[in-house]
Amino acid sequence: MQQQLRRRRELLAASKKPLGWKLAFGGPAALERLRINAPLVGFLMADAVVASGSTISFTGWKKPAAEPELTVYMGEDLARGADHNATKEAIAGLGAAIELADVDHPSDDVEGTLGRNIYQRHIILSGCNHTYAGGNLSGLNARVFRNGAEMANISDLEALTGELITNVAHVANLLSHFGETLRAGQIIIAGSITPPIWVEPGETVGFHLEPLQPIFVNFAAAP
Repeated sequence: MQQQLRRRRELLAASKKPLGWKLAFGGPAALERLRINAPLVGFLMADAVVASGSTISFTGWKKPAAEPELTVYMGEDLARGADHNATKEAIAGLGAAIELADVDHPSDDVEGTLGRNIYQRHIILSGCNHTYAGGNLSGLNARVFRNGAEMANISDLEALTGELITNVAHVANLLSHFGETLRAGQIIIAGSITPPIWVEPGETVGFHLEPLQPIFVNFAAAP
């Protein structure tokens, strides 16, 4: 984490704009495999955001993946040690995200994975829906598409990520330990709700977090 956050501070010093944070490996199987007791945390910068419908080239990437995730939009700063209710009150709304990652390092090397900012490359966002303030998941259903065909239909949005409110509090606690704060206006992408989608050139991945706006991303065909 020290190496990762040092890199973040270097980017900020170079006038890059912060966006928020990301969670990974929060499901029960991942926690057991990596011998950790909470999800890993990485950072997001604003220049990683690409618009829905964009075409991304992953030339030079080692093992590209697309991951459909929930986005948490923070409406208030969240201090270390915040309880469940205080954490919920700090959440202004939810949205959808597709994170694009390049798995260029073995995930079982936790320190190396953290130092590489957990493979983060790009992110597509649907925007904040305030109906789901407080991290309310009621009425949300996830449909994931690959090349136009539905590949997943998910009603339990926390099965592979762990409990959302607990994880948001974890981000605040961990950042505080390293002298950082989870701030109002930042986002957290909360971990993939499906196993990683290992994408190939020429494919399209879509994510409809119903009833929110659907998002999708194209991958450039091989040259």
